[in-house]
Amino acid sequence: MASKKFTLEYIIRSSPSILFEFVTQPDSLAQWFADVCDAQDDIYIFGWGGDYQRARQVELVDEESVKYHWEHGKKDEYFSFRVYKSEISNDTILEITDFAVAKEIKEQTFLWDKQVEDLKHAIGA
Repeated sequence: MASKKFTLEYIIRSSPSILFEFVTQPDSLAQWFADVCDAQDDIYIFGWGGDYQRARQVELVDEESVKYHWEHGKKDEYFSFRVYKSEISNDTILEITDFAVAKEIKEQTFLWDKQVEDLKHAIGA
């Protein structure tokens, strides 16, 4: 079953540079995205409840965006974070792009919503 790309946007009360640290630095990712996160060069190891998955950081635009590819994921699928300021409201926006089978997008969106709540709490937003 083919996966579909979907994008979510969240307003985060934070400076873009602090938010960017939370989507790229292992210590910060471990505060909201995974229970455990470690990185060696461009390989990130994420752990949830004793289950570990490896992802490669395949793209990094400093202070703007980062893209990760799961080691056992489909070649053209990834998850990414883009941080930018809204020109209209001047809010800091976190844009998340991910892939899921169409019938699971709602469930994946709920999971991201929960993780972003954890992110806001970790940042103090």
